[in-house]
Parts: sequence; structure tokens; C-alpha cells
Amino acid sequence: MTLRLCHWTILLATIAPAFQLYADEPFVPGTGVRVEQVGDDFEDPHWQYVMNGKKASHEQDENQRPPGGKATNGRWHESALRGQPDVVKRVNTPPGGAEGSKGAMLMATRLSGVPGTIAGTQMQDDLIMGVSSRIGRAVPVAWSPSCTVQVYLPEFDKWENRTGASFGIRADVRGRDRQGSVEPYWPGFFLLFRSETSKQFDKDFAQIAVRAQQNGRDLPGPKIYEPGWWTFGMSFTPDGQVHFYASEGVDDLTEDDHLYSGLPYGSKAMFFDNFFFDVANWENGKSWSTPWVVDNAEFYVIPPEGRTLANLVQPGRRSVAHHSKPNAFERFFGLR
Repeated sequence: MTLRLCHWTILLATIAPAFQLYADEPFVPGTGVRVEQVGDDFEDPHWQYVMNGKKASHEQDENQRPPGGKATNGRWHESALRGQPDVVKRVNTPPGGAEGSKGAMLMATRLSGVPGTIAGTQMQDDLIMGVSSRIGRAVPVAWSPSCTVQVYLPEFDKWENRTGASFGIRADVRGRDRQGSVEPYWPGFFLLFRSETSKQFDKDFAQIAVRAQQNGRDLPGPKIYEPGWWTFGMSFTPDGQVHFYASEGVDDLTEDDHLYSGLPYGSKAMFFDNFFFDVANWENGKSWSTPWVVDNAEFYVIPPEGRTLANLVQPGRRSVAHHSKPNAFERFFGLR
């Protein structure tokens, strides 16, 4: 698998923008200091997610339906833009997970659009891991933030049998675009299913896509032919680049797992607000999404010289509810 990822690193590097010749060097996600107020290992047997009524669908009909769902530990909450997956719960860690892990989080969805209607097309729900709300501020990229998560890919006969996007692993950031405006954007990974029922594929497999290149287009990445655990991570350097890493298994990411570095959509990252997941399906009222399980979602920073974590995390932010501060989604769309 290392050889496969190295091959993709070399291939993707050939289409990275020329600015990398003098830009900040990539660093492995998970480097630095882990921010304990953020993330989750799902080991608490009492872990619970409360839906709090019908999901939001502001992207489709400008309806938020507050108060919004959230985990009782305050670390996860519903997206006010699209709404939460229909199922969010703690489950036993699937085989092959991190050593000692007994719990993980499962997400699945069926009615992923506007409540009470059927879209008849691909829709998606989002679940947000609060960062800015947990520490009381957005994280400047001068702090070299990074996020990592372990994701379980089930056997292919358990996937929604549809060629297309199935799961997203993304960051909620703000950056300066080509026009000079500071706007939110959402780099990350998508896990795509390639179904043998499609004419162009003779067997089931999955594929990683990186979102996105400087021109905004997704970048095709490694193909995955076996189920099991993968580790994903993104790191952000002070020059505004985003660096993408992925590796089969649950070991810590390394330099060999680097897939791509660039300025997604041509924007230079300035602030990291949140980490989140997309769960997609074809909303016909019947089809369930692929059941997605994640574990050990973590957030790290590398404090600038002369600074410590105490300079970043506001006092008393150990158990802050997400309603205390709007995230980039909400600021951009005027949701709060």
C-alpha cells in the first residue's frame, strides 16, 4: 500500500501548481499538540447524539429548524446548512480498529433532503465536529492546524449500490480568493463508489477524490479494492496551502502518505473553523446511504514560536455548546 500511495503522490505532484517550488513544506497531519477540547474517541459508553427535531435544509429551502441536533458531550452538532444524517450513534469498533478501541461513531442517512419531500436525486447530510465553538475562536493557519480521522470502509455489498460520491471528510475554513475577498470554502476528501452495475466498471471498488485543485475540480486519487480501515488527514501551512494525506490502516500518518498539496479553488487558507463529514445517498425515500463508521477524530496545532496552547484556547472552553459562536457555514449564509 505504501508503494501505491507513493505512486499517487508522484502523479498528483506533477499537476500541483508551480508555487510549491517556494511555498511552505507540507507537514504530516497529527504533528504538534493535540487540542483535547476538540475531537472524540467515542469510548464513553454513554455517548449519545440527540436529534432535536426535524433536520435543517437551508441549502434547499432556507429553513434551519432550530435548535439543531448535537452530541451530549458537546463535540458534534448538526449542520444548519444541510442537516444531520438520519442515524448518528455509538457502535462497537469494527474489526481491525485502533488498539484498545471499543467504541466508534456510525452515520447513515435515507431522507437526506428537505423533510417531508423526496428529491429524486443525490443529496447529502453533514455532521460537524466543532473546533471554533469548542475553543472559543477560529484557528489562524499561523498555528499550522491539522485534523485526522480513522474511517471504516465496509464490505462492498453493504454500500449503497450507486456509482458516485458516498462520503466526505472535509474542513470548514476561510481564505482569500482570487478576487481578494475572504470567504469560506471546504477542502477535503470524497470516497466514491464504483459499482459493477455501471457499464464502465467490471467490479466493485472505491476511489479517493481530493477536493480540490486550484481550478476547483476534484482530483482522482487511489483506488481501494478491499474493505477495512483507512486514516485520513489534512494539514494547513501558514502560506495558505492545504496538504492531503491518506493511508490504509489505523497507524499514524507519515510523509509517505502524502497525496497532494495545493490551494483548493485558488484560495489561500487563513482560518480553520471546523471539521465535518458528508453522508450522501440517492434520495428516493427507499435507498439508505452506505453505513459509515469513524473513530479517533483529532485536531492538532503547532504553536508559533513563543506561543503555547493557552494562547489559543479561550479560558473556560472545555465544554462549550456549539450555539455560542457561529461557524463559517453560518456566517457565510447568514444563518446566525
